[in-house]
Amino acid sequence: MNKANLNETAKGAAHTGRPLALINASLIDPKAQTQASGGVLIENGVIQALGPSVTRAALGSHIEVIDCGGDCVSPGLIDMRVFIGEPGAEHRETIASASAAAAAGGVTTLIATPDTNPPVDDPAVVDFLLRRARDNAKIRVLPAAALTKGLRGEELAEIGLLQEAGAIAFTDGAHSIRSSKVMRRLLSYARDFDALVMHFPLDHDLAASGGMNAGLLATRLGLPGIPPEAESIILDRDLRLVAATGARYHAALISTSQSLGSIARAKAAGLPITCAVSINHLCLNENDIGDYRTFFKLSPPLRHEDERLKLVEALATGLIDVIVSDHNPQDVETKRLPFDEAADGAIGLETMLSAGLRLVAAGPISLPMLLSRMTVRPAEILGLPQGRLAIGAPADLIRFDPDEPYVVDPSKLHSRSKNTPFEAAHLQGRVKLTLVAGRIVHD
Repeated sequence: MNKANLNETAKGAAHTGRPLALINASLIDPKAQTQASGGVLIENGVIQALGPSVTRAALGSHIEVIDCGGDCVSPGLIDMRVFIGEPGAEHRETIASASAAAAAGGVTTLIATPDTNPPVDDPAVVDFLLRRARDNAKIRVLPAAALTKGLRGEELAEIGLLQEAGAIAFTDGAHSIRSSKVMRRLLSYARDFDALVMHFPLDHDLAASGGMNAGLLATRLGLPGIPPEAESIILDRDLRLVAATGARYHAALISTSQSLGSIARAKAAGLPITCAVSINHLCLNENDIGDYRTFFKLSPPLRHEDERLKLVEALATGLIDVIVSDHNPQDVETKRLPFDEAADGAIGLETMLSAGLRLVAAGPISLPMLLSRMTVRPAEILGLPQGRLAIGAPADLIRFDPDEPYVVDPSKLHSRSKNTPFEAAHLQGRVKLTLVAGRIVHD
């Protein structure tokens, strides 16, 4: 894998100006899960010093100083599941608009899913995305490549060549692989390259006619439901194949207690597996659908409140490794439809941190723990140097006030599409500054 390409995709990835210091900050170290007062000194795009010794009095006159006034400073967020419409669906999102939304939300690295048109199943498309990101992105945009050609779940993609071209991981995006034979071959192939397989577990036959979580509410609304088994059956199959092949496997999205049980057993058995949950499934439940509100139509669907609480508990215990935005922009034509006909998906890059702070305010999750699932843990899984507050680490940092309230106004969001489930929601936690490799990309 070309690590140089992966780490230089942010426009102007090295800070070439004066050294910069953030002082009078509450420094959050997601690796150690600590929070302490101090400052950060940045030079040549990396962290040169940090802690209580970084003060205005200790800094030379040649250093640019930003007084944070007690705001939090942490590593920038790493989002492992983002749909960008480029190429082929630029009316929904582009690299430029997605990176602007990400920077405003404190995301400094995102993994772009390959379900574009054409799909990212050829090294030339990987190279195209890396070049477009280099020229147009404010942050680091790293492409995930397809597991199968055309995302059809039949013929294996050239994982070795795609990895050499710069693909960070492999997934079929919102498509789930039906064939157990194909999945086993994929896992064996990926193992030989130590490639990360990020699979979306969904039984198409069980989910095909559904629009929301199966249960009493779906019956009351007259909507066909998607049972939890549609997720857990495929996840159980995948985990058995991981045990047989030894490949690195990441469950791209889980949403049920059945899946949590499977993940717990697999981790106890020592399998090389990790999992993610979307911020939507941690903060919302099926009741939010209300009177057929299509901005809450997601895949997997929002679940019962009891299931949401179990996801939060699993996050607190460390069973869930990563929080993602599952950013999936949809335009008006695909969302302003009857619920059954509307497309799945919601945008989330700009609201992921603020929505996550709801969990901190509710009590079960500390702020350092929340940030660890959005920074250092995804960095560890992907093999990236970002996501850490440490001397020598890349200066991908954010400054935010966790208590500053605001109301989500879709018209002010940077994404091209406005399908946010948090429309008009009262949130807290405004990102005031975003740095990528020491360069200010959002202020």
